[in-house]
Amino acid sequence: MKSAGILDVASTPRGRSCYRRLLRAMLFCTGLSFAGPSAGLTLEQAVAVAQDSDPWITGSLHRQSALAAQRIAAGALPDPMISAGFANLPTDSFEFDQEPMTQFKLGISQRIPRGDSRELRQQELYSLEAQHPLRRADRRARVATEVSIAWLEAWRARESIRLIEEDRDLFEQLVDVAHSNYASALGQTRQQDLIRAQLELTRLDDRLVQLDEAMAMALSSLSQWLQTTHATTPVGGTLPEIALPEHDWLMRPTPPSAQDIALRLSQHPAILSVDRELEASRTGISLAEQQYKPQWQVNASYGYREDDPLGPKRADFFSLGVSFDMPLFSSTAQDQQVQSAAAQTEAVRTERALLLRKLVADFQSQLARLKRLEQRGALYRSRLLVEMRDQAAASLSAYTNDDGDFAEVVRAKIAELNARIDAQNIQVDRQITLARLNYFFATADSSEEQPL
Repeated sequence: MKSAGILDVASTPRGRSCYRRLLRAMLFCTGLSFAGPSAGLTLEQAVAVAQDSDPWITGSLHRQSALAAQRIAAGALPDPMISAGFANLPTDSFEFDQEPMTQFKLGISQRIPRGDSRELRQQELYSLEAQHPLRRADRRARVATEVSIAWLEAWRARESIRLIEEDRDLFEQLVDVAHSNYASALGQTRQQDLIRAQLELTRLDDRLVQLDEAMAMALSSLSQWLQTTHATTPVGGTLPEIALPEHDWLMRPTPPSAQDIALRLSQHPAILSVDRELEASRTGISLAEQQYKPQWQVNASYGYREDDPLGPKRADFFSLGVSFDMPLFSSTAQDQQVQSAAAQTEAVRTERALLLRKLVADFQSQLARLKRLEQRGALYRSRLLVEMRDQAAASLSAYTNDDGDFAEVVRAKIAELNARIDAQNIQVDRQITLARLNYFFATADSSEEQPL
């Protein structure tokens, strides 16, 4: 007799189930699937690893260091100019001591920038430098949100797979019982009942495939933050309860107004970062106005003369003077520079208003979603899950006593499974919403790392 191979076993419904579980176990052993609930990274650990290994933070530190160096350099005067040469050499003999006016000149000149240009440029660079700690705080909050969502989506897929596989055993038992009753002509089992039961098993297999895909996508999203492979980034632990700052203020019967939210969000690192940019733009206007002021230059020179060939000594010369430009014929260019700086400032002001408006709208949207999810979660816990469980138990009891329909048993069990998955999805969606709301409560870290 020919022995059955793996493909032969996988060709039957029961064989496909066993084959799929064997494949999942093999993937687990090779590290390509999730570990169990007790292994892997918790949500807090995943967020901490992602924030600590974020290369964007290192780049921001380098950019801040560059601005700090530019700020220090901007406060220095330009390098002085040294000049040396001969003056008034006679062209008939080129003798240095022939004429009294012939001299060797050594001079130095120092240019002084216009008005308060140096101080204003330093102030402008300082405002831009002060943006980076705020940007890093905003980045950390965004990373925490994105990693939390990816982690929770992976947890959702894993636990949904677990729930379905737990109930799949019961469906297989129901199919076996239906087959036995149908074959022995006992009870009220009909052929369409067998087909319906097998169809539901197939649908469960399809849902498992979809959940495997969702789990792979969540893993891929998570691995880009953790910079590790799937094998070393399993999602572990139970579903966490994400704490929400100022919970009482948010969940009070009267929701906070848009003005209250805007006032609270005006201290968000993303808004404060734009404020620093706005300060730099305002300083840029004053810096452009300095072009109306003259640029000064101080110069001094020493002229050495050779003594007269006939004996008398010749005195050396010392010269001192200042020079400055008069911006009379370039006023058009200066006016345009001031106008450009003013327009840039207004553009940044508009950007701030749009960003604050978007943050307020997103905040209100997530807050409303959180309240609806909590209402749904309470409804599932208090009524729906209990009613679905009772309905499934009553249908199964009626069928075993030859007083019920097999199709009704299958429908009741599917409805109960869907209710359990929906209840779990509500819990996960609530945690995702809390993670998104936590972004709006981000603050600048006073113990921020220093620029490189």
